Amino acid sequence: MADLDYSARLTQLVEPGEQVLAVAKTGIAQGVLPPDPPDPQRPEPSRAGGVVSGVLLNLISPLVSFPAGDRLVDRVTHGVAGRGAPGSAASTLQYARRPVPPATSIKDTILAVTDQRFLVCASGPVKLWSSQADDERAAAETTIVWSVPRAEVAAARVGWHRLNPKRLRVEFTDGSWLAFTVPIAESGTPLREIAAALSRR
Repeated sequence: MADLDYSARLTQLVEPGEQVLAVAKTGIAQGVLPPDPPDPQRPEPSRAGGVVSGVLLNLISPLVSFPAGDRLVDRVTHGVAGRGAPGSAASTLQYARRPVPPATSIKDTILAVTDQRFLVCASGPVKLWSSQADDERAAAETTIVWSVPRAEVAAARVGWHRLNPKRLRVEFTDGSWLAFTVPIAESGTPLREIAAALSRR
C-alpha cells in the first residue's frame, strides 16, 4: 500500500488546523524492547530462576516462550530495539502497537509527524494478496493508537544497525527510545522524512 493513501486518511484524523508533515509505513524494530507499562490488575512476577530456566527452555524448544529467555535470544539475534522504564514513552508506544491476543489479522504501523504531534497509527487489517479495494479499506480503517506532543521528542535519526542501513531511532525527553525499520528492499526515504520532520522546531 502506498504511503500516499495513508496521508489522505491521516489528514482526516488530525485536529482541525493541524498539518501532516511526514508519513511512513514501518514496523517496530526486532530486538529487546522496553518493558510493558505497569498493569495495576496484575502482580509483579517473581524473577527467581526465570532467566536461567527461560534461556534453557528457549534453546530446547523455540515453541516454549518465557519472557526472560525471549529477551536474551532477542538481544543476541537482533540487539536492542528500545530502552525505557515501564510507563515511559517508548514503553507505552510499543505496548500500543502490540497485537492483542488472539491476533487474527495483520495491521500496518504508520508513523506520522504533524506540526504539533508525533503520531503512531494502526491500519485496518491488511492481506498478503490484496486488491485495490482491500488496500483502500485498510487505509480507511486507519486509527491513531498513540501520540505525544512534538516537544516530548528529543531527537530522531536514521542510521545503520547491524546490516540494516535504514533504522529510525526516536528518542524521547524522558530518556527512553524506540527503533523502527522497513524491509531491506524498501526505500528508507519515508523514515528519513520522519526524522527530518521531528528534528525541525
